[in-house]
Amino acid sequence: MPLTLVNLLAYFLMLGMLGYYIITTLQWYSYRLERVIFHHTKPVWNYLYFLLPFVSYDFVMAVTRQRYGFVVTLLYLPLFIHWVRGIDKKLVFTGRVKRFFAALALFAIFLLLVFKIYSVFVPILLAWLSSLAIEKMLFGAFYRRAQRRLESMPDLTVVGVTASYGKTSIKNFLATILGEKYRVYATPRSVNTLGGVMKDVNEELPEGTEVYVVEMGARGEGDIEEITHFVRPHYAVVGKIGPAHIEYFKTLERIRDTKMEILRSPRLREAWVHESAQVQPTDKIHIFGPEIRDVEATLERTCFTLEGERYCAKILGAFNAVNLAAAIHVARALGLTPDQIRAGLEQIAPVPHRLQRIDAGGKVILDDSFNGNIDGMMASFDLASTWPGRKVLITPGLVEADETLNEEVARRADEIFDRIIVTGDLNYAIFKKIVSPEKLRHLEKKSEMEQMLVEETAPGDLILFANDAPSFV
Repeated sequence: MPLTLVNLLAYFLMLGMLGYYIITTLQWYSYRLERVIFHHTKPVWNYLYFLLPFVSYDFVMAVTRQRYGFVVTLLYLPLFIHWVRGIDKKLVFTGRVKRFFAALALFAIFLLLVFKIYSVFVPILLAWLSSLAIEKMLFGAFYRRAQRRLESMPDLTVVGVTASYGKTSIKNFLATILGEKYRVYATPRSVNTLGGVMKDVNEELPEGTEVYVVEMGARGEGDIEEITHFVRPHYAVVGKIGPAHIEYFKTLERIRDTKMEILRSPRLREAWVHESAQVQPTDKIHIFGPEIRDVEATLERTCFTLEGERYCAKILGAFNAVNLAAAIHVARALGLTPDQIRAGLEQIAPVPHRLQRIDAGGKVILDDSFNGNIDGMMASFDLASTWPGRKVLITPGLVEADETLNEEVARRADEIFDRIIVTGDLNYAIFKKIVSPEKLRHLEKKSEMEQMLVEETAPGDLILFANDAPSFV
């Protein structure tokens, strides 16, 4: 095969692999390039799987007069395949991703035909810049369309929910309870960005909805304000504030200030803010948390007293008393009676992967794999401690937290569990330093999970999946 054809095939293969890496990591981090560069939890990947082959290819092509770049491609190919096979959060081929690859191919062909250059740098740069411009134009059109949709529903009541921990649970609890009186729709799953909410309004918000419950997430200052400006909630809930995503915000004060952006809604009637925010109450802003009394959490349900009324729900974890109380406060403001609220509480189903109890094969499984904060993890440990039999913990530790918090987790785990299985490498060294050696096992690959469960657990065991993390962390 002529060398020119080999180089041509190798060039497009290298461009495709590098493009796949960069757009995949961008998708993981909400297409924020600065987050990929400065906040990637495995920064070595950026060097090993992108920067090194990226620079090597262009350098070899330059010094060999565009003859031997295929050697770099052949060396990179097995490394790239190893990376793709090892990640569990695969690239989703959305419209944005398809447009990026189309632009990448077009710019590469243009450079070859016009300038006869085998460069990977220029096509990737131009594809990214053009992708940004296209998405900005599309975003503006989608935004205006969603605004018009909301304006066409003047009687719609909007409830905004944000928190460091528990916002998805509060949203789900609210939607279920309010459903006893109203036609309610809530943002699905963990949709909580401006783009996600806009898409939801354009494509999913049903006609005739009376109450729209909107979850609002943030990884930077201004994120909550953007969503607030868009949906303009009438009622707002700010749940517990803590160090989630501290690596982005740097300080707890910035986290709190960002969550407080929800209170800037021009239509705000009332808001309930958890005491952890340490803000002053006003005629519109109510502090909640201290009024919750006599919390009783078992492996069957959670009960508590709120302002003289006793409430119970088949939800696990003492921390959920706070989330349920927030939903009850909003329900009262929207005119639900105590009986309607209790009827709604009875309808609440466990949130998948958030202290969800599963009984299987004589084993009790507590699936808390979507709960990655220190308070929730400690509550799940306390709940597991009530089990009279053998207790097994499977966890990567806390992902978006510092070493001190993970040391606290490891110490508490060592006190409660008979077997501790740490998944991934992120926090294994911390657990190894603290946990009794005879209890500890390291599970490097999730593909080994099924075999590990057969080896390590038996009927009568309680198995807690505490937090989970995609392989890129």
